[in-house]
Amino acid sequence: MEWKGMSDEAILEEIGGRIARYRLNRNMTQAALATEAGVSVPTVQRAEAGRSIQGMKLVRILRVLGLLENLEALIPEPAASPLQQWQQDGRVRQRASGSGQPSADADEEWTWGDDQ
Repeated sequence: MEWKGMSDEAILEEIGGRIARYRLNRNMTQAALATEAGVSVPTVQRAEAGRSIQGMKLVRILRVLGLLENLEALIPEPAASPLQQWQQDGRVRQRASGSGQPSADADEEWTWGDDQ
C-alpha cells in the first residue's frame, strides 16, 4: 500500500479498518475489546471508523490485539552515523539545532525587506 500519497483521513480509515479486521479475526465484540483495553465502546467505534482517538487509547487497543510488536516497523529505532556516535560519546541527543531545517514559512515567497 502506498501510504505517502494518502490523505490523513484516508490513512486513519485504513488503520481503523485493519483494527476492526484484527478484532473480528479474534472473534471479539467491540464491547469485549473495549473492556479488555480499558477504553469505552465509543472509543473502539471511533478507532474502527477511522476517526481520531488519543494515543494512549490506541496503544491499549493495539496491545489487546497483539499488535504492539508492529510498532517497531512503524517507528524503527533511529541509527546515528558513526561520526554522530563519536561526537556524542555515548550520550543521547536531547535537542535539535534547527540549522538546515526549512522554517514553517518555507512555502511563502521570499522578498527583500526594502521591497515591501
